[in-house]
Amino acid sequence: MAASKPPDIPGYSNYQRLPSMVLGFHGCDKSVGEAVLKGKVPHLETSANEYDWLGGGIYFWENDPLRAMEWAIAGMSKPNITKGKITKPFVIGAVIELGHCLNLLSRNSIEEVKVSHRVMLKAMETAQIEVPKNTGYGGFRRSLDRAVIEFLHVSRGREVPPLQPYDTVRAAFREGGPAYGEKGPLESMAGFDNRSHIQIAVRDKTKIKGYFRPIHD
Repeated sequence: MAASKPPDIPGYSNYQRLPSMVLGFHGCDKSVGEAVLKGKVPHLETSANEYDWLGGGIYFWENDPLRAMEWAIAGMSKPNITKGKITKPFVIGAVIELGHCLNLLSRNSIEEVKVSHRVMLKAMETAQIEVPKNTGYGGFRRSLDRAVIEFLHVSRGREVPPLQPYDTVRAAFREGGPAYGEKGPLESMAGFDNRSHIQIAVRDKTKIKGYFRPIHD
């Protein structure tokens, strides 16, 4: 599904392939991370929750092991936010090739998602299917976003000829409220939040070039 744009603006789809490696960090139970590091299983499991905001994939926090550990710790008391029960919070690192990336920090990708949303709504209306919603505090359960992203992937595969599938999906997420000035007037508040982060959902596991044990202070 190609992005829509005014006819007088050129397209830049060639730059959706990101020629870079990034470090990703995944919060989990120690038993899960150790199983991967010791080669007992080849990869972390793909997340397929109906509320995963970037669609299906193996999720990582980009360059943020601390946020991954915070997530794992939160999972001890909130098992509904993690794939499995966490008794010993753990962080595993990965070297990720972004490859052909649906990078939602770029205009091309945002436009493609907007087209996907519009076409999906029309299809659901025709089929009389209820449209998923983003719910929970701050839209934490992102069922709508997941549906739009997955619809986009399926639609690309149905083009004639099929469009190249995306290897990864990448997006920024504002979270946690202003880093400072939250109790003052608007002009004194930070323009960035306490827990803002970038997440990556890896769809093609071959783009994970290796796992490692992060070094901490």
